Amino acid sequence: MKPGRTLLELGAGNCSDAELLAILLGSGGRNFSALDSANALLDKYGTLAGMMNRPLDEIAQIKGVKVVRAIRLAAAYEICQRLLNETARDA
Repeated sequence: MKPGRTLLELGAGNCSDAELLAILLGSGGRNFSALDSANALLDKYGTLAGMMNRPLDEIAQIKGVKVVRAIRLAAAYEICQRLLNETARDA
């Protein structure tokens, strides 16, 4: 099942980290999928946390990621950081 379909049918909480990353990446390329790229990111960095705050050009070196997709991942990370800061302030 494709990552977007998994999220739609089972909910985001039932998606793996790789599936969620693949949704953010959007698409793959010739002979590889966004899920392949997401798995390559996790193979290199180990975890989502390990991937964050890495230089964009480093992340863009992963097959299928490139600069625009690395920017999307950085933006998603920043949104998460801001959400956590808001939650901490409101607590």
